[in-house]
Amino acid sequence: MSLNDSVVLEFLDEHDMELPPKPLYRNLNRHGHKIGYSTVRLRVNKLEEHGLLSKDSDGYYELTDLGKRWLDGEAEMNEVE
Repeated sequence: MSLNDSVVLEFLDEHDMELPPKPLYRNLNRHGHKIGYSTVRLRVNKLEEHGLLSKDSDGYYELTDLGKRWLDGEAEMNEVE
């Protein structure tokens, strides 16, 4: 997990949003998080691979139950694939 992963997860959790990468990138920067678009795309793909985000058929990412538990400190490292 990188600092950028935490930023993405916390942002989606705090704002209760489902977003595709480009609007997520724009909103992160709008709220003061200096993160590049290519980094956002890379991180959401990795977070999905680890089960912390899910992506629907329209390309929108949302926090999973595991992602919420991870943020709350309730998930074990071995649960993150």
